[in-house]
Amino acid sequence: MTAFRRPRNTSWWRWLLLAVLTVLGTAGLAALGVPSPALFAGLLVATVLALCGLGPSRVGRPLSVGAQAVIGVVIGLLAQPDTLAAIASNWLPVLLISLGTLLVSMAAGLLMGLQSGVTPLTGMLAQTAGGASGLVAISRELGGDERMVAVIQYLRVGLVTAMMPVVAVVLYGAQHDAPGAVPDPAAPAASWAGFAVLAVCAAAGIPLARLARVPAGALLGPMVIALAITLSGFSFGASVPLPVVDLAYALIGWQAGLRFTRRALATVARVLPLATVLILAVVALCAGLGLVLSYFTGMTPLEGYLATTPGGVYAVLATAISSGVDVTSVVAVQVLRVVLMLLVAPWIARLTGQWLGSGGRGGDQAEPEHPPG
Repeated sequence: MTAFRRPRNTSWWRWLLLAVLTVLGTAGLAALGVPSPALFAGLLVATVLALCGLGPSRVGRPLSVGAQAVIGVVIGLLAQPDTLAAIASNWLPVLLISLGTLLVSMAAGLLMGLQSGVTPLTGMLAQTAGGASGLVAISRELGGDERMVAVIQYLRVGLVTAMMPVVAVVLYGAQHDAPGAVPDPAAPAASWAGFAVLAVCAAAGIPLARLARVPAGALLGPMVIALAITLSGFSFGASVPLPVVDLAYALIGWQAGLRFTRRALATVARVLPLATVLILAVVALCAGLGLVLSYFTGMTPLEGYLATTPGGVYAVLATAISSGVDVTSVVAVQVLRVVLMLLVAPWIARLTGQWLGSGGRGGDQAEPEHPPG
């Protein structure tokens, strides 16, 4: 009879431990004002548990796809018509500067790929400035190491967020005398509307992306549908409920953190000095592009800096509000940059993987659990 006895599922306590610690970590990081606290907490807790041998084996494919769809819809709903209309008359310089930001950050990623243990593809995904959560979510599907991408992407977000208020005051003379409140991205509409928009975007976007063989289709498909809905005026101010967004962020953090090994952690630690230098170089170059943007569009130098700083849309929003600048134009450029990055980056990453190869120096990278397509 023992041969037919069903094995006991002993992993439930691992998931429970992971979930409880992530909730506690999210609350603590949120109190400290850390951006995307659920993702940070999920990544940190999952990494520690994985290294201690106490974590679950992996995040299942359906959960990973669902998390990507949520993040895609969140980003797609950022592009409100009235916001993007603020830059319509200067669309060409804004577009060129946004492309310049993309090229600068990707070039930094290729330099990072010269480091032993890092492939050019992983380096590009790690350094690309725009949609950090989205890039982390799709990096493994594109052939990169999402552990490295997660750490470097959120190192960039953390550095930019910490530096931005100081740079705004010291170099641009910002006066933080109009604090205001940062809008809650999940607050404008009732929860049912947000769930409805999410369901429609996921149900339509994922199958269409698969039919079109779009890279990272679980994120890009719903994002494009959400863009179409909001730009056509049919979103009615809906946004994805915050608990759902936090759950998606946590899943993305778990996805990367549970795959950490001591060898992978050592590789990340060895790469951090170079990655930090490259991030600071990208920040400086983007500040220069901000001056170019202000020259051609009539923005103030401070507005140009905030519009082109590579990371942290909501941190940019908070600084812009407190500085009393043209918030709408600044956020419009930032949103356009994020959407552009996520639309273009997967295609460039795929070409990079084909031309330069994603293997060879990847260290502890694992093969994807599911073949492409």
